[in-house]
Amino acid sequence: MSDPDATAAATARSYPCQSCGATLEYAPGTSAMRCPYCKREQPIAPAARRVREHGYAELAQMPLKSREPAGAARLFVCPGCQARTESDTLSERCQFCATPLVADAGATGRITPEAIVPFGLDRNGARAALRTWTSSRWFAPSTLKKVTEAETFKGTYLPYWTYDADTISDYTGQRGDHYWETEEYTVTTNGETRTETRQVMRTRWSHASGTVSRAFDDVLVAGTTRVASEQLEKLTPWPLDQVIPYQEHYLAGFQTVRYDIEPEDGLDLAKEQMSPVIESDCRDDIGGDEQRVHSVGTRYSDVAFKLVLLPVWFLSYLHGGKSWNVMVNAHTGEVIGRRPYSTAKILAVTLAAVAIVTVVTLILIRNSAR
Repeated sequence: MSDPDATAAATARSYPCQSCGATLEYAPGTSAMRCPYCKREQPIAPAARRVREHGYAELAQMPLKSREPAGAARLFVCPGCQARTESDTLSERCQFCATPLVADAGATGRITPEAIVPFGLDRNGARAALRTWTSSRWFAPSTLKKVTEAETFKGTYLPYWTYDADTISDYTGQRGDHYWETEEYTVTTNGETRTETRQVMRTRWSHASGTVSRAFDDVLVAGTTRVASEQLEKLTPWPLDQVIPYQEHYLAGFQTVRYDIEPEDGLDLAKEQMSPVIESDCRDDIGGDEQRVHSVGTRYSDVAFKLVLLPVWFLSYLHGGKSWNVMVNAHTGEVIGRRPYSTAKILAVTLAAVAIVTVVTLILIRNSAR
């Protein structure tokens, strides 16, 4: 890192409006910045480069930078009011005048973002997604449908790693082929015993081994521990084919979390995602009716990575005197999060199911007694 002091102050970048002097913010769903006061828009010039993957070997060649520990804070000096805001993010708002602040990405981490998926949904889009979500929850209290407004809004870019790799995997296992045998068995009816036959499925196992290959593209791994990975997985899919080159303009007005999972650790997590896909390829290669995979040895080549920023709205809403948190994929509108359940509705459905089972059982008993 260019600044050895993790808490050193640095003047953050902002973008003044040429009409009224206020600070421009990125306008979701567009390729422009907009003034929140006079609504003047300023186009964001397309980047003069393309998004590219970085060869994994580049990590060893990168100049050493002192790494900030996860959660280390930096001091942003607001260009508007000169106030200092302490934050561990890449972009934030001044805590005094709310001016959007964007830090120099090259000075805040070992790897700078390569690409970004800009916010596609603005606040109104996030509100609409919340209304749709609250009105479609099963077993939710009827009053939940009346929730149409979020208590808090925070638009945040989260860091993700993507990985490409060519893999060659040698495996050993067994192939199971089904066949049928005729089996005799005895049946006793009204005191009389007789022999009957039936077809029984057996499995013939044989040794199997071979080699499979697969090219992986854009295996996605969250680069932050601030949000549970299990939750983030529910926000997928992300349109990674629509990423554009990273430009700081798209961060203005939004919070941007810095990565705290290093690319080497991210690759280990990516390999965990690749593993079941490779095992499935092995099973397909073995063939037969059943398969057993005993061992898989995988060689990785042409490994590449990049750091991507993806947009999420973090919302909270009030219901029953309690605050509930949700996340919205700010490109697709997918909503995940916590919601209340109606005990009365669950009880009613349970009782109805028990009643149906009871009626069906009584009918069956009555018919069998005839």
